[in-house]
Amino acid sequence: KPPSPPSKSEIEKLVRGEKEPPFLESVKKLFGTKGFSIPLAAFICSISITNIVGTFIDEVMERGGVTDQLGIDLAGAGFELAILVGGIVIGGYVDKTKRYKPVTLACLLATMFFVIPLGLTDHMIGNEPVLLVAALLGLGLACGPIQPINAELAVDVTYPSDETAVESVQQVGGNLVSALMVPVAEWALNQDYEFFKQIRPLDSDIRGDVLLLFTIAAVTLVYFTTFDAPLMRTEADDEEGDDNSVVVDVVSADSVLVER
Repeated sequence: KPPSPPSKSEIEKLVRGEKEPPFLESVKKLFGTKGFSIPLAAFICSISITNIVGTFIDEVMERGGVTDQLGIDLAGAGFELAILVGGIVIGGYVDKTKRYKPVTLACLLATMFFVIPLGLTDHMIGNEPVLLVAALLGLGLACGPIQPINAELAVDVTYPSDETAVESVQQVGGNLVSALMVPVAEWALNQDYEFFKQIRPLDSDIRGDVLLLFTIAAVTLVYFTTFDAPLMRTEADDEEGDDNSVVVDVVSADSVLVER
């Protein structure tokens, strides 16, 4: 347990002596809260795409021309590092600006763009390992931050709900859906769709698993455009920040002193 709550709004809940309801009751309340399902969908989209790409990283790299195991391992490590860096940089920006919706939409759009080269082969050009690795890193930078951004957004719109319940629902939902998507992606991995067969310069094919990931991101993007819920925790923090006459010192999880 941290020595003090992570936000002003959580401190305020401690000051008022509020108790969190039972977990199942919290979950039921979450799904009845306006705006909760949209960041949940974005979180599930992100974790599903990153988990599927990570699971089939060997196949993704080999069909793009990266066949040695060291190269595949380095590409996989680069993908995970890009997810981490994207979460820190883009997530940090959103944490300061609270621009959840435009940044998430931009990340989803970039995810759609970067996922295509992972399964696209231009028959005239052939394999392009450099392009493949660049797209993989771009995908990590774009798709990875969607998770922490929408974890915070879900907590924000459902305040003063149980933050642990919010994050648990997202993690369980994300891992469950991605686990169910893996066999579908494995089947789609062996599906190949050719385009512009009669036009030699444009003749190319794309793998079914990439089309699946593209569709997941596209559907989530369209759904996310409908988000218009108020940011309840941000509003509570702003109201607390406006009252500079009150300083709250949290001594421990069970002891709160209010000095005026």
